[in-house]
Amino acid sequence: MMIAPQADLQAEFDLLSPGRARLVFRGWLNTRTVGTCWPGLEQELPAAKLQALEVDVTGVEVCDEAALAFLRYLDMGKMTPTASVSIKGLEPEMQKNFQGFTLRDYDAFHTPTRRKCSSLPEETGAAAAVAWADTREQVAFLGAVMAGLVTTILDRRHMRWAEVRHVFELAGANAVPIISLISFLVGVIIAFETSQPLAQFGAQIFVANMIGLVMVRELGPLLAAVLLAGRSGSAFAAEIGTMKVNEELDALETFGLRPIKFLVVQRITAGILLAPLLTLYSTFMGIVGGVLVTLSLGFPLSLIVHQMSTSVHLSDVALGLIKGTVFGAIVAAVGCLRGLQTREGPSAVGVSTTRAVVTSILLIVIADAIFSILYYFLVP
Repeated sequence: MMIAPQADLQAEFDLLSPGRARLVFRGWLNTRTVGTCWPGLEQELPAAKLQALEVDVTGVEVCDEAALAFLRYLDMGKMTPTASVSIKGLEPEMQKNFQGFTLRDYDAFHTPTRRKCSSLPEETGAAAAVAWADTREQVAFLGAVMAGLVTTILDRRHMRWAEVRHVFELAGANAVPIISLISFLVGVIIAFETSQPLAQFGAQIFVANMIGLVMVRELGPLLAAVLLAGRSGSAFAAEIGTMKVNEELDALETFGLRPIKFLVVQRITAGILLAPLLTLYSTFMGIVGGVLVTLSLGFPLSLIVHQMSTSVHLSDVALGLIKGTVFGAIVAAVGCLRGLQTREGPSAVGVSTTRAVVTSILLIVIADAIFSILYYFLVP
């Protein structure tokens, strides 16, 4: 009896005597042909109620891993539970791979996975455990960075300033166009949105005061940090994550180079030095956008500059620069940390990149809130 005959494979099933049968394969036994004959055999063999089954593969010309898995499945009696099975004609070099398939492989494949429904306390505990483990990693990473930062900066032989300049170019110079556009448009938006309400009280000139304060103290550092997180923080996570997936970090440690000192310190140094410059530039472009709108309302430039100078003080500029420095350190550190935390798998780098951006923005907003509270209570 022919089982699933086709051009590349012939499978013949013959009953030799009651309870004894022979299954003969000829031709190509590969992934495609196995997939065709497997369902038919799963129906025919159990119904025969055999006590002995002989599988002859002497005439098989091509036999791949799928075919070996199929033959091993037959050999373990998965289709004939009551029969003893013998495989004949298998080449000696195939025996090792043939024996490599175990019962666990097939049980895991055929057993349907049931998702266990967890209770709310279990999920809460699991989330708390993950958060606690992540916090411990962050604290350990922060300590390692602080120790490596001090020793590396003081030792000129280990501080790779060429890498710092490279990060400056990628994260700073290449980010100028997007920062210019977004900061300028934000300044224009704020000026237009505030001019109409202030016009009801005859106070449109105070648009200049608002633009100066908002851009210098809040939006300048915030816009620069968010854009830095989206461009550079994600890039740090992707670069280091790819190196970890490719086992390049293990190679560095084999050569006696610690990833913290060799990769992380340079990026954090660049982030700390670069963020204040981007903050100043973002603030300037936002003020330019607001000034242009204020000029279009009919106010002279000298009056606009006077209004800004009376509302914006040196302490406000210092606060913006301090915020930018802290935000830059947060973005660079989180990007490097998420890169070092990259797991295995095809989507691991993408997950690390996403986590780096989300965590950076969250910590930036939290740090900004802390700065605002401290400034309110400490600065009269």
